[in-house]
Amino acid sequence: MAVGPQRVNSLQERLEALGLDAFLVTLPTNIRYLVGFTGDLGLLLVTKDAVELAVDGRYTEHARREVGAVPVREVRGEWAAALAGLAANHSVGHIGYEGDHVTVSQLERLAEGAPGVQLEPFSGTVLALRARKSPEEIEALVQAIALTDETMAALRDWLRPGVTEREAVWFVESYIRTHGGEAVAFDPIVAAGRNGAMAHARPSDRPIGRQEPIVVDIGARVEGYHGDLTRTLWFGTPTDRFNELYNLVLEAQLTAEDGIKAGMSGKEADGLARAVIEGAGYGERFSHSLGHGVGLAIHEEPRLSQLAEGTLETGAVVSVEPGVYFPDWGGIRIEDLVVIEDGGVRVLTRSAKEPWLAE
Repeated sequence: MAVGPQRVNSLQERLEALGLDAFLVTLPTNIRYLVGFTGDLGLLLVTKDAVELAVDGRYTEHARREVGAVPVREVRGEWAAALAGLAANHSVGHIGYEGDHVTVSQLERLAEGAPGVQLEPFSGTVLALRARKSPEEIEALVQAIALTDETMAALRDWLRPGVTEREAVWFVESYIRTHGGEAVAFDPIVAAGRNGAMAHARPSDRPIGRQEPIVVDIGARVEGYHGDLTRTLWFGTPTDRFNELYNLVLEAQLTAEDGIKAGMSGKEADGLARAVIEGAGYGERFSHSLGHGVGLAIHEEPRLSQLAEGTLETGAVVSVEPGVYFPDWGGIRIEDLVVIEDGGVRVLTRSAKEPWLAE
């Protein structure tokens, strides 16, 4: 995906309000967002009127092909010396950095190697810019979600009782990689029976059986952007317990999707679904947040949780994924990705929500 200068401009416009001469970006996904570099290591210095990327020799040509007119500096020694060189080249002394990403030891080395530079930590500066997706980003997400939906449909057709969780996960990974995906967006989850009580279960060699919930959480990555989809499936005639809990979780999800609006806080959005589940007496079984932003990272801003701060903006793409979990039985989770638009949300996910599987 081509990256335009408006993203860097947005960060440059914030420097004066932050009281900074420049901002140092080190998180790889933030560097990719700003200038298009897809490597996993680099320093990006953004000043009020310039930008420069420093990479080591592994990535010099790689970076030059990806970042267009952005100058690329090859680092052949210490990264701290590279920072000192960047600062001197642009005559900046007060530099903000990503405090959530730079470790204490890295900061010590940078400070020692660039003694004339004042480094100040900031949290979420670029992540806040990433929360609101451009039309091009939404299109990339739509492609990732479409492949994720396609993979779920293929899995539903292929899955049979007796297949192990690990075999089902391998089917998902293989399908995504052979049908246009760069990679899986995260380690897929196929958790049957009691394993489904773990919201982030790891696949095992346990065979999937009849008359038990099967939580499937998968995603494809396309052009760096991530899909994220959860469905809960069932072989055979459903029990009353499954019907009750499945319909409850579905009601909670649909209530949230109908009620989420731009300007609402993440806490208020979470409360829409949580109120439904709590009203049925299962509040303690909804053990995670309602959702999270999705983009170049599988988990990013904004957050939809009981602790979330800030408001939801038009253009944010978020998951809506209520669930309930019982250690003696299993779990149920249903997840869509939605884009927040004026007046409400548009559901991007297209996968069927009927849980029944043919044997």
